[in-house]
Amino acid sequence: MKNNIGLKIRQLRELRGFSQEYMANRLSLSQRQYSKIERNEAKIDWYKIVEISDILEITPFNLVSFDDTLIFNNNSTPEKFNDFTYNYPEKLVEQYERIIEQYEKRIEQYERRIKQLEEEASLLKLTFVKNKEPK
Repeated sequence: MKNNIGLKIRQLRELRGFSQEYMANRLSLSQRQYSKIERNEAKIDWYKIVEISDILEITPFNLVSFDDTLIFNNNSTPEKFNDFTYNYPEKLVEQYERIIEQYEKRIEQYERRIKQLEEEASLLKLTFVKNKEPK
């Protein structure tokens, strides 16, 4: 079976959520030139593989040896449509968990700040009402 490096690059790019335009810009290529890489219509050397792997945050070895069955375990049967089980790489899961944790901390900070502002607004309202009372 022919080594389909272009397909591997496309699958990893899609897993990362990157567009072809994004990849092309990072590689200083046109989108059309980049598309040819993914379709195996352009030969790429080891330096380009290293460059692509850096963008995809994966080692060059893991890029060339990428096996999509490790990520998507297709358990389809004639009775069912595709039933995918996602097995994301541990590093990717950890990265997203860190991002979620950071957002949760920000939300807590915003909630505390909102509460502070509400208390300040309440105090200002009381002060305003007291100053409006007839003497």
